[in-house]
Amino acid sequence: MEPLVEVKNLNVEFDVRDGIVHAVDGVSFTVHRGRTLGVIGESGCGKSITAKTIMQMVPKPGEITSGEVLFHYRDKYDPEGDIEVINITNLDPDGRRIRKIRGGEIGMIFQEPMSSLTPVYTSGTLIGEALHLHRLVPKTVGEEMAQNIKEYRHVTDEEAREISIEMLRKVGIPKPEQRVDSYAHQLSGGQRQRVMIAIALSCRPAMLIADEPTTALDVSIEAQILDLMADLQETVDMAIMFITHDLGVIAEVADEIVVMYMGKQVETADATELYYNPLHPYTRALLKSIPQIGKRSTQRLASIKGMVPDPFNLPSGCVFHPRCPEYMPGKCDRIVPKWTEVEEGHYARCLLYEEV
Repeated sequence: MEPLVEVKNLNVEFDVRDGIVHAVDGVSFTVHRGRTLGVIGESGCGKSITAKTIMQMVPKPGEITSGEVLFHYRDKYDPEGDIEVINITNLDPDGRRIRKIRGGEIGMIFQEPMSSLTPVYTSGTLIGEALHLHRLVPKTVGEEMAQNIKEYRHVTDEEAREISIEMLRKVGIPKPEQRVDSYAHQLSGGQRQRVMIAIALSCRPAMLIADEPTTALDVSIEAQILDLMADLQETVDMAIMFITHDLGVIAEVADEIVVMYMGKQVETADATELYYNPLHPYTRALLKSIPQIGKRSTQRLASIKGMVPDPFNLPSGCVFHPRCPEYMPGKCDRIVPKWTEVEEGHYARCLLYEEV
């Protein structure tokens, strides 16, 4: 497996009036070309901030305090070119280099489409802007791929409109020839979400960060979007970082899974291994909360006791210990667990496995 993005011991802090929030605390993982990494956890655990750090889009007053994000860049229009390792954390967030990567090489589907779509531009204009900036087509009409970067050219306005209509059709928007001229307020919530997906996928990025991409969609459109992402992944060897609360979707699409809690990475494993052999008590609790279809029972749905702690006043020791069913007094509340490889390729941050 060829690495595309490597996140190494990443730390992101927000210095606000009430104190310092450790939004991302020592997170490390690798996203491989053509593979899907699932990221799960409760709201506020640092999933979206981790994704925005990869894009160099950490909102102020957030700051990357340590760690690095390495992007293994290969120009998709120059197959013979060498791979260049770029440290994204060292790039200027407004610089030319990161703007070439952001959108062109790493696309992102944001969580709230209404606040992500510019209200004064039509959906076709928004998709077309991305195409003009990042999409090239062969100079020879009719060819899908050229042999050399010099044989490519930028898309014309007519081609951008045609591609925009085709992308809207692919993401399941009815009457795309009309919707290409619609503004965000003229679209439903699900349609706005699909326009965001069309923008992210239109330039065929090397990696797609999907932050709750199917939240506002019904089941049939959700399946259509997942199929489209899978087709693109196979066609252009695209990697996907899939952030969601839907454990059923993650089970279907992910190759590896990262579980996060309060900014920390608490477990990482192959998807099949994690579902059949969850090690961390938090992961087990998440999986137990999934409703069992076809099972008649008078018992209530399983839930995780307690509440997510105050980020300004985190518990000592293991941050999960006040809610943990396997809490060991005098140990879990005092000792900070280390990142441990319990089995080959299966890591957990829990005192239950430190002797292993």
